[in-house]
Amino acid sequence: MSQTHIIALFNQSGGVAKTTLTQNLGYHLSQKKNTRVLLVDMDPQASLTMFMGLEPDELETSIYNAIVNNKPLPIYPESINGLSLVPADINLAAAEMQLSGAMSREYRLKNALAPVLDDYDFILIDCPPSLGLLSIISLTAATHILVPIQCQFKSFKGTELLLNTVAQVRSHTNPNLQFAGFVPTMYDGRTAQESRTVKAVQEQLSPLATVFPPVPKSIAFADASERRVPLALLDKSHSAVAILKKIALQLEKL
Repeated sequence: MSQTHIIALFNQSGGVAKTTLTQNLGYHLSQKKNTRVLLVDMDPQASLTMFMGLEPDELETSIYNAIVNNKPLPIYPESINGLSLVPADINLAAAEMQLSGAMSREYRLKNALAPVLDDYDFILIDCPPSLGLLSIISLTAATHILVPIQCQFKSFKGTELLLNTVAQVRSHTNPNLQFAGFVPTMYDGRTAQESRTVKAVQEQLSPLATVFPPVPKSIAFADASERRVPLALLDKSHSAVAILKKIALQLEKL
């Protein structure tokens, strides 16, 4: 049995820094000697693909071809900052409709990943911000789920719906799915509400899995995305880099 850790970064809410975490944690995992990391973009918005420096509308093939047409996994032929990537494009937006009546549709990504499992130590899946089929496909393929939670009351309250979705996946398609942890994101410690939210996340979710230190809100993440690089390659001394390294170190121990 493969020892590859397949971690789905999932939250049905958008704007919680899910893609940023996928790119940056993937980078820090890859910095450990001989650790091979593959990133998979399962979001039709293709933000991860763009953050990695590719133009989605210029791609000849994407994850869409693997999950809809059962083609081989289209791993981009060049390593990007030490990472391998399966990109996405806008075609993925039509995948849910096209797979509506397909046999074993929930297992399409799991089956596509199977031939390359021995080539990687970690596979990180950037899930779309929805509870639709693409997210179910991603969670079905995963061994673990890592949940970014924006440090806002509304985002925290939406966690109950997320937990119900995970329970359904465990019941029907992936009984072995485990939580890798919860990551409070976009944290501004100057506001009382965000401090209360982090405390609530720690109190209510720590019985399920590790609650990691909050990742601070910073314009540096947007600057790094604009430069198409992980934060550590833009500013290795930034305070968030140490937190990202700590989270990656914990993921190595899964």
